[in-house]
Amino acid sequence: MNVTTVGLDLAKNVFQVHGIDSTGRVIVRRSLRRRQMMPFFGKLEPCLIGVEACGTSHFWARELRALGHEVKLMAPAYVKPYVKRGKTDAADAEAICEAVTRPTMRFVAIKSAEQQSVVALHRTRDLLVGQRTQLVNMIRSQLAELGIVVAKGIHHALRLVDQLVEGVVPDIPALACKIIIALAEQIRELQARIAMLEGEIKTWFRGNELAKRLETIPGIGFITASALAASVTDPHRFTSARQFAASLGLTPKADCSGGRERMGRISKMGDRYLRRLLVNGMTSQLQSARRKPDAYPWVAGLLASKPNKLIAVAMANKAARIAWVVMTRGEVYRARRPATEGTA
Repeated sequence: MNVTTVGLDLAKNVFQVHGIDSTGRVIVRRSLRRRQMMPFFGKLEPCLIGVEACGTSHFWARELRALGHEVKLMAPAYVKPYVKRGKTDAADAEAICEAVTRPTMRFVAIKSAEQQSVVALHRTRDLLVGQRTQLVNMIRSQLAELGIVVAKGIHHALRLVDQLVEGVVPDIPALACKIIIALAEQIRELQARIAMLEGEIKTWFRGNELAKRLETIPGIGFITASALAASVTDPHRFTSARQFAASLGLTPKADCSGGRERMGRISKMGDRYLRRLLVNGMTSQLQSARRKPDAYPWVAGLLASKPNKLIAVAMANKAARIAWVVMTRGEVYRARRPATEGTA
């Protein structure tokens, strides 16, 4: 078969293939079972294969690349406009086949198995932290119903958990006390698992040169640095620092029509986990800006008129741009020296 371009719609067990030749004529349109995938593409001459970026796309991209094919991943949102009508696997594969040939299409870099493993570490840790928050909120609410208010902050809640597990219980009914202790024991188990995962992340971080360079940026710790290093496969595919920040949804959405230009809220597109890590890190860094306004002159000017959350997002936007420079230039962060006044 003289196939030059293939659109591949992935699934768990049934995969749809749409292949065309150099003139655009449809050569193959069929579905494949999982066991048929590698034999089918192994018989094809090396060609361009388009795939929507999803949970299994990086695995299949590596497998198909090993057969000599050129594989390109695309965000589903960029493929959707090419779907002509209806929602079928065949229509999706055809749309993928057309979208991958567009000269202005933006592609997703293919992750290695190691990078996916580190991302899996982060996702698992994030899941357990969310479960810990749910349990802590449950303890707070149940104690509040009994007239006991726990101070704000996770460290206060964890101190209470230690006291409950060790037998120091508040003056509440015995049945309620059993329930609270059961929740506290579960939180302690989660704490141990979270600490184990963070230890694995820190071990990987210490052996990764890029992650260590990213940690030199103020407000970025080993968690955010390792997440950036594992998630951003090829920073050079972004033409500018602003484009990288935009890929994380940290730049304002433009609303321009009839010569009128208006910048709205941030787009919140792209990787929400990385965006949240950057915003949380800059929220912490904002406290340093309050204590040392001379070190953050542009932040000090915003503190007088803008809400903290807006300033933290602006700082995250700037941190993302700095991270792109650090990644593309192979350097560490160097703080800008304050301007010196000239002598008379």
